[in-house]
Amino acid sequence: MSSTLGATSPLAGADTARASAAQKARTAGRAELRNCSESDREVFDVRVAKWWPDLDRSLQRLYPAEVAADLGLRLVRAAARAFADRHPDLRHLDLVRTLSPDWFEDPSMLGYAAYAERFAQDLAGVEGKLEYLQELGVTYLHLMPLLTPREGDSDGGYAVADYRRVRADLGTNEDLEHLTAALRSSGMSLVLDLVLNHVAREHEWAVAARRGEVKYRNYFYILDTREEVDAFEETLPEVFPDFAPGNFTWDEDLKGWVWTTFNSFQWDVNWSNPDVLFEYAEIILYLANLGVEVLRMDAIAFMWKRLGTNSQNQVEVHDITQALRAVARIACPAIAFKAEAIVAPADLVQYLGTGEHYGKVSDLAYHNVLMVQIWSMLAAGEVSLAAASLRALPPIPSTTAWITYVRCHDDIGWAIDDADAESVGLSGWAHRTFLSDYYSGHYWNSPASGVVFQSNPETGDRRISGTAASLAGLESALRRGDDEAADTAIARLILGYALVMGWGGIPVIWMGDELAMMNDPQWAAEPGHEADNRWAHRPRMDWRLAEARHRAGSPQQQMFSALTRLQQVRRAHPHFHASIAPEIAEIHDEGILAVLRVHPIGPLVGLHNFSNSWRPYPGSALSRLGVLAGTDLTSGATLELSEDDNLWLPPYGFRWVIGSSQ
Repeated sequence: MSSTLGATSPLAGADTARASAAQKARTAGRAELRNCSESDREVFDVRVAKWWPDLDRSLQRLYPAEVAADLGLRLVRAAARAFADRHPDLRHLDLVRTLSPDWFEDPSMLGYAAYAERFAQDLAGVEGKLEYLQELGVTYLHLMPLLTPREGDSDGGYAVADYRRVRADLGTNEDLEHLTAALRSSGMSLVLDLVLNHVAREHEWAVAARRGEVKYRNYFYILDTREEVDAFEETLPEVFPDFAPGNFTWDEDLKGWVWTTFNSFQWDVNWSNPDVLFEYAEIILYLANLGVEVLRMDAIAFMWKRLGTNSQNQVEVHDITQALRAVARIACPAIAFKAEAIVAPADLVQYLGTGEHYGKVSDLAYHNVLMVQIWSMLAAGEVSLAAASLRALPPIPSTTAWITYVRCHDDIGWAIDDADAESVGLSGWAHRTFLSDYYSGHYWNSPASGVVFQSNPETGDRRISGTAASLAGLESALRRGDDEAADTAIARLILGYALVMGWGGIPVIWMGDELAMMNDPQWAAEPGHEADNRWAHRPRMDWRLAEARHRAGSPQQQMFSALTRLQQVRRAHPHFHASIAPEIAEIHDEGILAVLRVHPIGPLVGLHNFSNSWRPYPGSALSRLGVLAGTDLTSGATLELSEDDNLWLPPYGFRWVIGSSQ
């Protein structure tokens, strides 16, 4: 009976069809590898066999069956061409990372993010500063948008006019290849932005659409009537209500309304068109072959549109990512995907893979919740909301990792979940209001020097701009000449970094934080920046200030030495591997957040005092966590309890503790 069922089962038929499709894919790929060795063709065959199921399933969910089948073969052929063109050094990197797929989860990873021109003028200048980055311990360098944007206002470079050409003011594609080779030799990976949701109005696709070419008109969402626009607008939020209200822009050349989520000059692309997916896949392969090792998938949450929704976080986004990742794994498995998904906590984990997409979409994602909660704890001086929010996040796949950070290039939006706030007796709306008041310096006794960005009176949303040091209170302390307050501000900033560096994943330092750089008072004087106060926290690197990192007692020396010390400790202890999920331990004092990491060799506990006073952590709790007779990794000293059997932490102090047997 079993043999009869096997011959006639629909499942058996489906398996046969899938096997046939996979064989067609291998054959299609091989046709592009005529000039490669047989061993190379075998490697490619193995990769197709491994990743074709992920590619095929995602395409079948996105498009009609015949369209999906044809697109799959086109993508495999494109992957084969990229594989054949790949530099030997990059082929070697592919091999290394195939054998060590957890490379980005390793505790040695430390990120640094900067605008290339504000860090060192151009790509050659960046290459000249690699020793500085090595001194800091950097292994992952994110240079903000390098690709050619439109002229004039370009949303900070995110209105891309050419994905295949480096910005002329930064150098050439050859300069980029030279830099990526130098970075690899120095043990660093280059991270580059890939804007997925939109292109500049001046991009060749948009130009062709405005010329009347039907093929390229179908690359965009273009509506004919205001009634259609209004139907979508009913459920769409505004990203930039101050200077780019609404989500559609009338274009006279198109004689239609084009979808423009961010700015009128940024045209949203239509991912329901399979040709768009193919175009972006080829762009990814091209950039990978220039030596880019991580792609930051910008505005990923907005890629799929659906009437009656906010057109964010749609499930098709994850199918698109799965398809693109599978193509990349076939051609260039050294590359990793990072989701730039600054979304509600409940949606965040999906970008690392849940359900049928588990572990098959982005490799990395920004831990926006952790960043927001750090600033919340520093303002409130207590940790219950952070504990509730962080506990509420579901676990991520063990093959993925968080990008953790204190600050980034963008404004801070207060992603405080109402349910999390209610669970600890707070109003989400009131707490968000408090944070905006506190960090804009309008709250009584606040030390922060932030600026309100994009105030929305209808929702009460007020985001905040400002460097980490200015938000932590250093700017106001130095303005007053208050040395004690300045030391407190540095302690607050170091504490924030201790939490992100102890969380696991890849902690990323935003350029200048290692030197406690403050807001740029001249941010509005630069042409094109005057309407966007986010440039306040994007000052140009002060290399004269960097020399102060060697001057004992200076804020720069305090920050730089603290971060390098934390990274030295981190890389020496496997407890910090990203596959070890952090757990929020029981709260014993409202000012102390305890984070437990349970590695097979033993536990590690991070204790973080977010209050402005000395706080106790019970020895009995340390005993239950397995680290009572332990060592503080940051000082190397054995833990000593006070006479009341507590471990006392100073204001804004922290400890990383492991058991004595380790």
